[in-house]
Amino acid sequence: MTNTNSIGLDAQKSAQLVASLNKLLSCYQIQYMNARGFHWNIKGRNFFELHVKFEEIYNLLLLKVDEIAERILTIEGHPLHAFSDYLENSTIAEAKNISDGQAAVENLLAGYSTLLTMQRDILEQAGEAGDEGTASLMSDYIKEQEKLVWMLRAYLN
Repeated sequence: MTNTNSIGLDAQKSAQLVASLNKLLSCYQIQYMNARGFHWNIKGRNFFELHVKFEEIYNLLLLKVDEIAERILTIEGHPLHAFSDYLENSTIAEAKNISDGQAAVENLLAGYSTLLTMQRDILEQAGEAGDEGTASLMSDYIKEQEKLVWMLRAYLN
């Protein structure tokens, strides 16, 4: 008989998901701060449209930060909450001193590519664990972000 948590999931598989979700949470926090910085520091000819778009993006990211942390708690884990932990665990790098629109969009695009790869891995991991809640969350994020990636690429071209 397997050891299950309070929502009926295998505790060991949930612990593995918590580790993956904490890495994802870390990446989201850095992507969020990058988008926030782009919003604050953008300059140039496309200032008005990018300033608004970056605000839209960072608001979406912030919602997901909260959802991921709450999912970690739901499957009986502990979400990372120190920025030093985010920096240590993120595979998305901090972006500093970027005020050029093209560079900012390219940076966000690279970050979303990382997030999509991670989310597909977590989706598979959640499926193997029978964790429909986490799988559903990842599936929703993937669908939304694939469209955003298309739009960001179209902007650059």
